[in-house]
Amino acid sequence: MAKLQLAQDPAADELLESNPFALLVGMLLDQQIPLEVAFAGPKKLADRMGGLHAREIADYDPEKFAEICAQRPAVHRFPGSMAKRIQALAQIIVDQYGGNAAAVWSDGDPDGRELLRRLRELPGFGDQKARIFLALLGKQYGVTPKGWREAAGDYGKAGSHLSVADIVDAGSLEKVRSYKKQMKAAAKASTKTSAKASTKTPTKAKK
Repeated sequence: MAKLQLAQDPAADELLESNPFALLVGMLLDQQIPLEVAFAGPKKLADRMGGLHAREIADYDPEKFAEICAQRPAVHRFPGSMAKRIQALAQIIVDQYGGNAAAVWSDGDPDGRELLRRLRELPGFGDQKARIFLALLGKQYGVTPKGWREAAGDYGKAGSHLSVADIVDAGSLEKVRSYKKQMKAAAKASTKTSAKASTKTPTKAKK
């Protein structure tokens, strides 16, 4: 397995490599903030808590945990809501996987489709995030169950630069960031076009 370079910070990336729960938390945080900031979040929590363990976070007082997330630099631009999501994720890992995040992809030797189903059930993991994380596991984490590329969809394709799964250095980070900007611009343009179409006055039928 090649060394991860998601946070673009050696210490933060080392935690992501060695702690599967940290990798899940980083993926959870990856929305509405730069992705390298998201994946640096678990290291901030680990430094403030003396480690990063699902069971400890699940049992932590919610208000105090929210304060930890909000300490500057905050782990996310919305630390309060993300604190709740992180604790919900930790609780699922404790309740369903005995506190072992890696069991999500190892228990029962799941194939790609089953692993995708499990990821979709995690708090904060919608379909797209689940597919991206599955691609990340396959491309960079050494987790390659049967059918993983198919289950990950376009994100599983080799040679792509669509998501965090494809970041292996600073250059690929820029390619992924460029792709995301293009997608946002396209979505914005589509929204404007739809809005204009809906506000047009219907033409009267000729008698």
